[in-house]
Amino acid sequence: MTAHSQVVLALDTATPHLTLALRWKDGKVASSREVGRAHAEQLPAATRELFAQSGLPFRADLLVIGTGPGSYTGVRVGASYALGLGRVWGAGVRGVPTLEGLVRGDGRQGVSLDARKGNVYGAVYEVSGGAVESVRHAPQKFSLEEFQALLGPLPHHSDLAPDGLALLEAGLRHGQERWALAYL
Repeated sequence: MTAHSQVVLALDTATPHLTLALRWKDGKVASSREVGRAHAEQLPAATRELFAQSGLPFRADLLVIGTGPGSYTGVRVGASYALGLGRVWGAGVRGVPTLEGLVRGDGRQGVSLDARKGNVYGAVYEVSGGAVESVRHAPQKFSLEEFQALLGPLPHHSDLAPDGLALLEAGLRHGQERWALAYL
């Protein structure tokens, strides 16, 4: 089965947003909504709604999970749900950093999430086709000033709702089968 004939589900619960995306042979759909800390309560129904909206049976061939950094509980909720669905469906689960879902457009750009006390978790990526093509500076914790100095004139996307389709595409391009969760 080729990547384009697969049904692929992406999800991220590392930020205050519940981000989902679904791609199949004839289409794609994504949603992201702010849920605060209610990921566990809203994730199952939101995922079923996405499949229903797409007219697809509740089953994917591959799952992509945003691995953080993010809140301890939020990251674990998404990972547990994805691993559970993967086991039930006999589907692989690939991980990519949540920061890859913050990219917008194309070109070299920086993305970051607030890590409190004047710090950010940031990365610099080369983006093509709306998804990370290569990593210029791997995700790590910086002071905001250090990260801004590293970026110079590059575009900087900070604390946005993750884009589920960017996350999904990154998972197809270079998602890891062996991944670890990262926390803020």
